[in-house]
Amino acid sequence: MEIEKHYTNKSGWLRAAVLGANDGILSTTSLVIGVAAASDTRSPIILAALAGVVAGALSMAAGEYVSVSSQSDIETADLKREQIELNTSPEMELKELAGLYQNRGLDSDLAMQVAMQLSKKNVLEAHARDELGINEISQPKPLLAALASGASFVSGGILPLLVSIFAPMKYMVGFQYSFSMVFLALSGIMAAKVGGSDVAKSVIRICFWGTIAMGITAVVGYIFGVKSP
Repeated sequence: MEIEKHYTNKSGWLRAAVLGANDGILSTTSLVIGVAAASDTRSPIILAALAGVVAGALSMAAGEYVSVSSQSDIETADLKREQIELNTSPEMELKELAGLYQNRGLDSDLAMQVAMQLSKKNVLEAHARDELGINEISQPKPLLAALASGASFVSGGILPLLVSIFAPMKYMVGFQYSFSMVFLALSGIMAAKVGGSDVAKSVIRICFWGTIAMGITAVVGYIFGVKSP
């Protein structure tokens, strides 16, 4: 029998990794394009790219850690409240669990039997999964999410940094945009393949919004930048 592929268990780290890589490419490239549009020298462009990579990676990691930690705190508090309810009114909680199964299509007798069997094994786990929607797959992991987000931002941001070092100054904006589209498309393809989603849709979406972001940044650079004499 062929084992079915499921991608839900990858959603946590995949979301953080894809978001970090895409943000690393997009934000660093946008920053470089904005500076390049306002400067004729390479040094401020490289400095802006490097600062963008470092600050962005730390910001992404810290933000992801705080966000996922908050989610973890909420789930922990819910589990504590549920444990108190199980200790104080177990019969009412058993009926509540059976009612959930009955709402899913089981008759009342079978729903009660299922609730009793699952409660004998691990009553808190049963209520966490079926009442609160908390399980091991979706359980938040703050440190893992932070590391994935920060590392992926660096992996994405280092690409426009390299372009800023080696690309001809005369065509810096064009090189940054062209390479960023390639990088974003590859990122979209990998994310779609790993996540089992539509490749074309993923690539078009990320390239479209990436173009808008970089275009706006370039316009701002041209408007407010002062070219060197």
